[in-house]
Amino acid sequence: MSGLIANVVGSAAALCSIVSFAPQMIKIWKTRDASAVSLKTYSLTVACFVLWTAYGVLTTAWPIVVANACALVMAAGVLVMKWRFGKGSRD
Repeated sequence: MSGLIANVVGSAAALCSIVSFAPQMIKIWKTRDASAVSLKTYSLTVACFVLWTAYGVLTTAWPIVVANACALVMAAGVLVMKWRFGKGSRD
């Protein structure tokens, strides 16, 4: 039973991490304005997800790999749009 609870909690955490980037990505894409996004913060976030993904690979924890790789793609998307659509520097 505890394994099931751990999997449910882990799945919920992964889903929250992945979905949390969607509203910001959609807003930036629609408005073509990423001035409210902090380049420093998103660079750190992307680095964090890279490290978590590497940790998952090294420990063969595939749920961690998948969840963090998906979140990495979302966060990297925001970062790319910051570079592309960033108007001004609000770091």
